[in-house]
Amino acid sequence: MNIPQSSFPRVVIIGGGFAGLAAAKGLEKQELQVVLVDKHNYHTFQPLLYQVATGGLEPDSIAFPLRKRFNDVDNFYFRLAEVVQIHPDKNLIETSIGNLDYDELIIATGSTTNFFGNENIQKNTMEMKSVPQSLNIRSLILENFEEALLTDNIEQRNALMNFVIVGGGPTGVELAGALAEMKKGILPKDYPDLDIRQMQINLIQSSGEILKGMSAQASEKAEDFLIKLGVNVWKNLRVLDYDGKVVTTNGIDHFRAETVIWAAGVKGEMVHGLDATCIIDRAERYKVNEFNQVDTYSNIYAIGDVACMKSEKNPYGHPMMAQPAIQQGKLVAKNILAKLFHKKTEAFVYNDKGSMATIGRNKAVVDLENWKFQGVFAWFVWMFVHLFSLIGFRNRAIVFLNWVYNYIRFDRETRLIIRPYKKKKKRI
Repeated sequence: MNIPQSSFPRVVIIGGGFAGLAAAKGLEKQELQVVLVDKHNYHTFQPLLYQVATGGLEPDSIAFPLRKRFNDVDNFYFRLAEVVQIHPDKNLIETSIGNLDYDELIIATGSTTNFFGNENIQKNTMEMKSVPQSLNIRSLILENFEEALLTDNIEQRNALMNFVIVGGGPTGVELAGALAEMKKGILPKDYPDLDIRQMQINLIQSSGEILKGMSAQASEKAEDFLIKLGVNVWKNLRVLDYDGKVVTTNGIDHFRAETVIWAAGVKGEMVHGLDATCIIDRAERYKVNEFNQVDTYSNIYAIGDVACMKSEKNPYGHPMMAQPAIQQGKLVAKNILAKLFHKKTEAFVYNDKGSMATIGRNKAVVDLENWKFQGVFAWFVWMFVHLFSLIGFRNRAIVFLNWVYNYIRFDRETRLIIRPYKKKKKRI
């Protein structure tokens, strides 16, 4: 891997997401050698992936080169690779480009889509956890309408314009709202010879409420916003199968649709090699103590979505969102420095800064600890928080200008099929 030997302790970080990036920042310019390994050379701002999928933003506006963030840091090294296995008995990781030893290891691999073992659903639905997957969705949406123009079969045309989103969390809700806005203000102008009124957007939630992790007030208001936008909200309905044409549920409602987007669950992105007793089966997350150390390993840490820190207050661990990941990354970096320099370490205490979701133009819900609000003001708060959470002035400027333009013109300029998506090809 061409990492130079050093007299300083080596800290290896697997993953450049919110957690890994926060840890790397906390360790920069210290008496350490920091090596970040990721299968992409960029950090993705995942909360805005749905805007890439619906043509609101270009992918380079929500991605930032990892090397650029650390190009003036002497003790930092980045390697583009996939980690194949961890060998904890040798303090070694095995990657696609070679092996690397470590003194301290931080696993920050994030999460991946959870299909709950359903192979048909995994094979035939779309997922949205990465930039390439979002571009696939964007291409497929636009290709569907192009194909709908060409068919004389009414049933096939309606299936092409029928979109099913499985999962009523923030991802599903925000994506449904964005598609509804496309139906309202953009697609009728792009496809005047199609009856866009026949386009259906179905949001399916297995429980009795959407945005389940938020307040009842936010859930009810978000559902009201979606219904007013024309989204069909299906609650207490579970998707059992999808063969590429028909969505089968546990109710009497089945959906003929060419596009199904799965946003119904996530699980940890595991790395092979650690003791199986360290893994929580259902969510596939590493069990960690209050210092984010993986169970039974003193020099291996797991942070962010891949970590599960159970307590009486959080029996299922902390939510798999950006804020816990960032806070854990910062504290683990601080604790590694304290450990190496024989100082006292601190236990992790999650500071819940609230949660929010946008449903579209002038519509959002925000839950803070002592204040819950919805509507236009919530929408501006959502935009402000997301804008300033992006890395790099250029990204913030581009996203801001795009949002201003889209708001004034009611348009989404990036409706481009850059690379056609073929269903038979393996998803990225």
